Amino acid sequence: MRICIPIAADTEARALRKMARPLPEGDQVEILFELRLDRMRDAKIERILREKKRKIVVTNRRRAEGGGFQGTEKKRIAMIRKAIARGADYVDVEASTDACLLDSIKAAIAEQGRKTLLIVSAHDFQKTPSERALRQKVEECAALNPDIIKIITFGNTDEDNLKVLRLLPYARRNGQEIISFCMGEKGRISRVMSLFLGAYMGFASLDRNEASAPGQLTIEEMMKILGMIGRGNGRLRGKT
Repeated sequence: MRICIPIAADTEARALRKMARPLPEGDQVEILFELRLDRMRDAKIERILREKKRKIVVTNRRRAEGGGFQGTEKKRIAMIRKAIARGADYVDVEASTDACLLDSIKAAIAEQGRKTLLIVSAHDFQKTPSERALRQKVEECAALNPDIIKIITFGNTDEDNLKVLRLLPYARRNGQEIISFCMGEKGRISRVMSLFLGAYMGFASLDRNEASAPGQLTIEEMMKILGMIGRGNGRLRGKT
């Protein structure tokens, strides 16, 4: 299992301090970091990527999908390409990104020998669409030929969790790696269950003050739950 911890900090130094915090570990769990460029005032990430001790997902989320980047689309994508050149393990790019800009990201990955994996994501911060609409979104994202697709919705009912979780076997039957769960308080259970249904990774925050989306569990909470179920074998190495 993989669990990714979002890191939002306005400077490289603050990001490094957050990434140095002691974390709970599990024998069957790989912990990664998501570096949110859209939350950085001065996005100098060379040192972070040069000295990283864990794999890093680099995201530069635009405001239309819940991010904080306020520049042009060309500049936003240029920053992603720079992260690829500097050795990012993954980059997360919205499926709605202009096709030419998305192609430029794929070209940058190819130039680096495909060492960076591409996550293509789609978010709905208001609701969870019908299963038919969700499957269509899976197909649209898969048509962009990413390594991993990410479909995240907002859970307004308990049943919304089931709709999103059913995407996991649907995508994997077609050989497509996928991340899919619901945000919000009602979606918390899907964050855990998605890992047991084959999601490529889940997300958890450093602590309650660091949550990057509604309903996000802390890494300590996530590891405790996985340990209770019997998969995480979590053991705490310091408090987050």
